[in-house]
Amino acid sequence: MAIVPRRSTMTLFSDASCQFSHRVRMVLAEKGVGVEIEEVIPDAVSEELTALNPYGTTPTLVDRDLTLHNTLVIMEYLDERFPHPPLLPVYPVARAHSRQYMHRIEQDWCAPTEQILRGDDPRQADRLRKEFRDSLLGMAVIFDDKPFFMSDEFTLVDCCMAPLLWRLELLGVKLPNTRQSKPLVAYMQRLFDRPAFRASLTDTERSMRI
Repeated sequence: MAIVPRRSTMTLFSDASCQFSHRVRMVLAEKGVGVEIEEVIPDAVSEELTALNPYGTTPTLVDRDLTLHNTLVIMEYLDERFPHPPLLPVYPVARAHSRQYMHRIEQDWCAPTEQILRGDDPRQADRLRKEFRDSLLGMAVIFDDKPFFMSDEFTLVDCCMAPLLWRLELLGVKLPNTRQSKPLVAYMQRLFDRPAFRASLTDTERSMRI
């Protein structure tokens, strides 16, 4: 059994290419939180990480005696631990809506895109790409009404969306240059122009887009 040293600073075990690690790095950057980043290579997980997280997965956040390895739990913990700027609405109903949106993003978009990236079944990947593209285009109109995802303010929901949208080229998903796609493309640019988003990128992620 590995002996896990107690860390005096907050540490994030992060995969440089993982959209889920990217989300957490984005939250940390939005909050301006200094954190030690331990880069993890998926095929070479350290004994320390395995001792901290029985799944050996990223992201894993260590804050003194606390270890978290569920991405959404990590994001909400950071929002409560560092309340400024707030990244979830104040009112319970609005917060519940945000949590529901994040769950839908996980189930409807992140799970299929992870299948595409694994590349196990090329035919299935082509089908998933089309479904994902069509789903994005179908909801593009919501950004005509509000600058962020169903919100006037940037939230944790946008922290889920930004890494996903940044990976469209990597996924082989091309948005058509049409009137329908314009609100979505403008939303993407608002996200990508944020200083915190630029700060959250690893060298690997920078290379994902031409």
